[in-house]
Amino acid sequence: MTTKRHKIKISGIPVEIVRKNIKNLHVGVYPPNGRVRVAAPLRLDHEAVRLAVVSRLGWIRRQKKEFEKQVRQSKREMVSGESHYYQGRRYLLDVIELDVPPSVHIKNNSTIELRIRPGKDRDFREAVLLRWYRHRLREELPKLLSKWEQKVGVDVAEVRIKKMKTRWGTCTREARRIWLNLELAKKPLSCLEYILVHEMIHFLERHHNDRFRALIDEMMPQWRLYREELNRSPLSHDEWKY
Repeated sequence: MTTKRHKIKISGIPVEIVRKNIKNLHVGVYPPNGRVRVAAPLRLDHEAVRLAVVSRLGWIRRQKKEFEKQVRQSKREMVSGESHYYQGRRYLLDVIELDVPPSVHIKNNSTIELRIRPGKDRDFREAVLLRWYRHRLREELPKLLSKWEQKVGVDVAEVRIKKMKTRWGTCTREARRIWLNLELAKKPLSCLEYILVHEMIHFLERHHNDRFRALIDEMMPQWRLYREELNRSPLSHDEWKY
């Protein structure tokens, strides 16, 4: 696919223009700081793209303000008393140093108990917690796939989990593979379900066009509520909106 990139400034807002061999123009505002990106068909000239952005300036400014208002956590130091999230709920971390293999447990519905050997540093503690998040996230997948593969009408060959800096999820249509962001373990289960279905529908339609929206409207009519919940949940210092 032919792709050309350049940047312009409209009403003081930097805009990245990416020209592709596509049918429709798309304007997106992306985290963490409200970066504006326009995917434009090759057939549209510079003035047509500029006018399209100008017509959306009100929406762009509203999106940028939403990013500014979003609650963000500072970088976690992995010490007792910190707030951590699991499935949309806030927990306090309790670090217990014992000469036992590392482990993580939910205690009294209010505490995440992290057991580690004495002397282990912040990065080790975080790795243990992330491994636990990964395991718990993977536990939720079989029932969701069983529910949605039949409803969407697709077969998912594989779901992988990894840390991603720019997306909650992505997929490879040809391989029928879906990637989910590990951070989804911290969000409500409805958010995980929404992202999984979103990526499954991309097996049917690659782009976020009218057909894609019609499909997700039909299969998950409440998806906008789930997206709002995802964007409303507290973000870590390097997270984004979807």
